Amino acid sequence: MNLTDARKADLLLVVVTLLAGIGWIFSKEAVLLMPPLLFMACRFLLAGAILCIAGHRQIARLARNQLRRAAGVGLVFGVAMSFWISGLFLTENVGEGAFLTSLGVVFVPVIARIVFSEAQPMSTWVALPVAISGLALLSLRNGFRPEPGQVLFVLAALIFAFYFTLNTRAANTRIIQRRSGVEQRKERVPALALTAIALVTVGLVTLALSTLRESWQPTIDHFNPMILVWVSLSAILGTAGRFFVQTYAQSLSINSHGVVIMVLEPVWVAIFAAGWFGEVMSGMQAAGCSLIFGALLINRWSSVRKLLLRR
Repeated sequence: MNLTDARKADLLLVVVTLLAGIGWIFSKEAVLLMPPLLFMACRFLLAGAILCIAGHRQIARLARNQLRRAAGVGLVFGVAMSFWISGLFLTENVGEGAFLTSLGVVFVPVIARIVFSEAQPMSTWVALPVAISGLALLSLRNGFRPEPGQVLFVLAALIFAFYFTLNTRAANTRIIQRRSGVEQRKERVPALALTAIALVTVGLVTLALSTLRESWQPTIDHFNPMILVWVSLSAILGTAGRFFVQTYAQSLSINSHGVVIMVLEPVWVAIFAAGWFGEVMSGMQAAGCSLIFGALLINRWSSVRKLLLRR
């Protein structure tokens, strides 16, 4: 990989974090006008359809086992997104929600250790108490009375961590040792096909939940044309566009670049929320978010160190 590709990848990954950040704003605007789960269904079904068209050749070549694994990843992703959008619907501070959701990055190695018995570096166990301290500052500012939106964001972060782990395992070839001593290779699911199927599954999960829990009639009776704008922007830019650019950038970049740059997402969300909604964080909120951001960097310390050494 030449230097031009490295810089191009860096810039593209910054674009990814920008798209992710602005996606929070589009989503918040949308849930002010329509039921949150219905919005997620529309957003992900549209985004999934776009990626299915782009990756139809990959999808057609998938074996039944690969389809099942991709759908399983999407099912977990759908549950996480349901908690996330419910938290976004209830929260009064979008920036704070972004930092709480980013805890999923810290939880990933913990989930990998507990569920899949994967060894983890010391930085993981150092980052965890720092993240918990940041969470405490956010939830204890009025005594121990965490707000419903905060609880939903943290639950979403935990499930996102499980999703990230499953997604990584599905996207990579693995060898499974059978008891009989015969090795079985599980073929990886190509990134575009995996993403497309996962997004469609999220759309179906949230559509089912919306059908059971939400009333669509008020939205239909008082339809606001801006709904089409926010859904389209969220699906095309915040979802399909984001994942497409991220996949392409990661094909150009070494891993250390990506994991460090992606830490910028909650920072962008806080900046956009301040400019768009006029949000202002209290000192305790800012301190809590800073600790969570610090935990993200500690958790990715090996990548940060490699990046610094390269420079």
